[in-house]
Amino acid sequence: MKVVIAGLSLLLLGGCASNGQTPWNALTDSASCGKLSSEEQLSLNLADDMANDGKLHASLANLQNLPDNLADVRLRKAKVYRLLGRNEAEPLYRSLLGGCKAAEAEHGLGQLAAARGDNGQAQSHLQRAARLAPTDEKIRNDLGVVYLNQLRVEDARFEFLTALELKQNNTLAGLNLVTLLIYQDDWSRAAELVSRLGLSPAQVTEAQARAERLKAPAKSAPTVAAQVAVATAPALQ
Repeated sequence: MKVVIAGLSLLLLGGCASNGQTPWNALTDSASCGKLSSEEQLSLNLADDMANDGKLHASLANLQNLPDNLADVRLRKAKVYRLLGRNEAEPLYRSLLGGCKAAEAEHGLGQLAAARGDNGQAQSHLQRAARLAPTDEKIRNDLGVVYLNQLRVEDARFEFLTALELKQNNTLAGLNLVTLLIYQDDWSRAAELVSRLGLSPAQVTEAQARAERLKAPAKSAPTVAAQVAVATAPALQ
């Protein structure tokens, strides 16, 4: 085993306030899914760019200039609030259930539940999200992480492979699958996947550490759950 680990490491050396607006608890599921005006779309794109650059407060400030009844605006606000760790995220996500952004809303609620360590709620939300948007690789990856948290290894493998096939070179799903393979002591397949995706030594070390935590006794809430939050942290699209 030590020889295989060393080989894997060598392989990698060549190589992630209300502000006068409608209170969140007063929002209903009547968000408009209509087309945005060119000016609104420009402001939305600017907010996305700022969020992707890590400027979450500036992104939120731009979103607050847009009407609260637009589904795209509510969704962006919910994601920014989630990334900022604020309580406004959940009611915003819930206000989108049953509408044109239902899959994204279920996904966000699943991520919030996973971050709290509530894998049961996370699974329910993410399963609904996957039924609504079966080809969304981020949803499939996050569902796989929740399954892995519950040590439902084969279900997790299925979701990670689906995410990888939906989007080739999906580093996040690949890293999670490497974690699963190391958890199973399947080092040869882990090394093959690491080589194919070009993962770094630091990423493999991270995957190995998460696998070891999964193997640890008396684990009531596996810390791998943190990986769910990473899935959409850099981008809001």
